[in-house]
Amino acid sequence: MFDGLEMGIFPLVARPALLEMQRTAGTAVDGYVGHWMGTITALFLLGAALGGLVFGWLGDKVGRVRAMSLAILCYSLFTGFSYFAQTPLQLGMLRFVAALGMGGEWSLGVALVMEVWPEKNRPMLAGVIGAAANVGFALVGLIGISFPVTQDSWRWVMLIGAAPAFLTFFIRLFVPESPRWIETARAGPTQPLREMVSRPLLRVTALATLFASIALIGSWGSVQWLPLWADQMAGAAEPKAKAYAQTLTAIGSVFGCLAGAWIGGRIGRRPAFFLLCLGSLGSCAWIFRGFDHYGAGFLAMTFLVGATTASFYGWLPLYLPELFPTRVRATAQGVAFNAGRILAAAAAVQMGALMKMFDGSYARAGAIITLVYVVGLLVIWLAPETKGKPLPE
Repeated sequence: MFDGLEMGIFPLVARPALLEMQRTAGTAVDGYVGHWMGTITALFLLGAALGGLVFGWLGDKVGRVRAMSLAILCYSLFTGFSYFAQTPLQLGMLRFVAALGMGGEWSLGVALVMEVWPEKNRPMLAGVIGAAANVGFALVGLIGISFPVTQDSWRWVMLIGAAPAFLTFFIRLFVPESPRWIETARAGPTQPLREMVSRPLLRVTALATLFASIALIGSWGSVQWLPLWADQMAGAAEPKAKAYAQTLTAIGSVFGCLAGAWIGGRIGRRPAFFLLCLGSLGSCAWIFRGFDHYGAGFLAMTFLVGATTASFYGWLPLYLPELFPTRVRATAQGVAFNAGRILAAAAAVQMGALMKMFDGSYARAGAIITLVYVVGLLVIWLAPETKGKPLPE
């Protein structure tokens, strides 16, 4: 949940924060905001990719719980430090360091939960993990509705992101270590990085990275920009437009995550991914090609787009742990999921470039980026089906 809160903070504060910093920039508003939104989003995604590697490796070496506590502390404190940022570059570097912890926490939390629960419960737990993240994302939107985020108030929102630091004390006191990891650790030292890029796991690692990349490119390359697009269309007359768009996207995402994991548990991992790509492709084409003004119809579509594009984040926690043995699971799924953020970072930068090309049009740029789901319709059939199988040891 706090991961979702961390991811939702910047889309909410981005435009007012960058407009405040733009006072001395002397450039066109939407071009300036689009450029730095893409750049800072890319830095955040690159940090998350590196964090998935570093903290995932640490989790395979010293345990899931110890590494997770450090990851949460990292992203909480550096989000709070963003209060003091004076330039877009400073804000981007703080987001990069915060993302190290956020990327690591995902891989560690998923590994821990999936190693504790039996196969029959994993679809439910995967959906809950994805849904919880979007509850956090929705909380940020609710904060924006009750507390208008402007050029004079955005810094206070960053302090809210420091709250999860207190969670680390409860984790160390009450969360037990994974029995599977304890048993594997007793068997002797492991080489997770070397093993995950060697046969027979290399092909699986590459496919897992590709699946995560498709989901992340769609989300971070275009859907994360919906609050900014709403803010642009509504203008100064409706300062809460971005908060409404973000909240409805997040609420839709909660249902989508539960549905994505449920579908994967019912019909199989591969057919489910195909359907999720098809639904995401259709809903994104509808919103980016069918709307040109802010209103009730647009907000309803943000709910649908949130549900379809976030459904992958219920499917991924279900499928990725089933591909790797315990001795490399945290590292491998952390690298696979967060390496996808590198391609998503490139997509975020490309979104900014496309916006410049299309004179600040979020719709035209988003319609192009979300064609990535076509790739998912094809490549999923190259992967193994894991429905009904135990976690590999």
